[in-house]
Amino acid sequence: MPAVKIADRFSSLQPSSMIKIFQAAAAVEDLSNLSIGEPDFHTEPGIVNAAAKAALEGCTHYPPLQGFEDLRKEICAYWKRHHGLETEPESILLTVGGLQAAHLCFQAMLNPGDEVVIAEPCFTAYFQQVENNGGVVVPVPSREENGFFPTAEDFEKAVTPRTKILVINSPCNPTGGVLTREQAGGIADVAKRHDLFVLSDEIYEAFIYAGKHVPLASLPGMKERTMTVSGFSKSHCMTGWRIGYAMAPAELLKVMITLSVSQTYGVNTLAQKGAAFALATQDEKVKARTAEYEKRVRYCAGRLNTMPGVTCPEPRGAFYLFPDISGTGRNDEEFAWWLLEKAKVAVIPGTAFGASGAGHVRIACTLGMDDLKKAMDRMEEALSR
Repeated sequence: MPAVKIADRFSSLQPSSMIKIFQAAAAVEDLSNLSIGEPDFHTEPGIVNAAAKAALEGCTHYPPLQGFEDLRKEICAYWKRHHGLETEPESILLTVGGLQAAHLCFQAMLNPGDEVVIAEPCFTAYFQQVENNGGVVVPVPSREENGFFPTAEDFEKAVTPRTKILVINSPCNPTGGVLTREQAGGIADVAKRHDLFVLSDEIYEAFIYAGKHVPLASLPGMKERTMTVSGFSKSHCMTGWRIGYAMAPAELLKVMITLSVSQTYGVNTLAQKGAAFALATQDEKVKARTAEYEKRVRYCAGRLNTMPGVTCPEPRGAFYLFPDISGTGRNDEEFAWWLLEKAKVAVIPGTAFGASGAGHVRIACTLGMDDLKKAMDRMEEALSR
């Protein structure tokens, strides 16, 4: 008998279509890679220097389990300054990326069989986290005419007596959709009516091109039933630093902090010092990058809408586009693999983000304008053959 015996629940675990595209794309020379949801900008030197300075001054020991208070205060100031959201340092937990924040929430709240309704298409790590913590995923499909968000009525129909948590992501990965205040209010009404907790992933809050970011926790009656997930990976180009945070009610954070002890025992000390400097000094740099991403997504959307069989909605947020490619005669999986082979352009099939992503692909505008032009030229040429 082999010594390694994989748990039954993971025995059939397979990489997603996203991972398969990543792996195949890595072997393609002269690739136009529109598949990676990571800023192409490096972390600002001032942030790096602040972390290095802290290290040289001896800040190399275990951090407080909840995170350094100066950073938690800077997070409060950031959200008040940018979005008018009032919160307190005691309501913030630093985590190893936004992913750990979501995982700890599900781990703390879910009993076996509890249902989690999740707006789809979505970042499907939520699905795995819910299932790994004993919950049941209930996807709620969206439609393009609603900005790729389910309506309040859609959520209402999905709720059962077993529903405990509702998950929403705005601005959205993969669609780039941004909730309107009316849509956010409708979701809040459903949560309050059915006594649901909301996990609101707002990691892309800095990147808005149409409308205004509406924190779910800022709506009446929602602060006590919402955990906001955010971080520094996207807004401050700190993906490799692995630092995010949760803003949540104290009774939830208390359990999440205790659970985190056996997982990570705090968040990298130097990453926290760099993050505190980032929030205190980098607003103008973030604003400039947002303008650059808006230029990119608008350029690519315009190009896509001239290609045969492709239609692309107006960019609203994040740095993604989610064009409909069903007019090409290929489904999204076929299209992504065909494009990689014929045009050396990597995109992600829409169904990698849930069944309601069918007929679409995700395009990440995380290349400079010259490289984006090259990628669009390649797509256009392949589709015109």
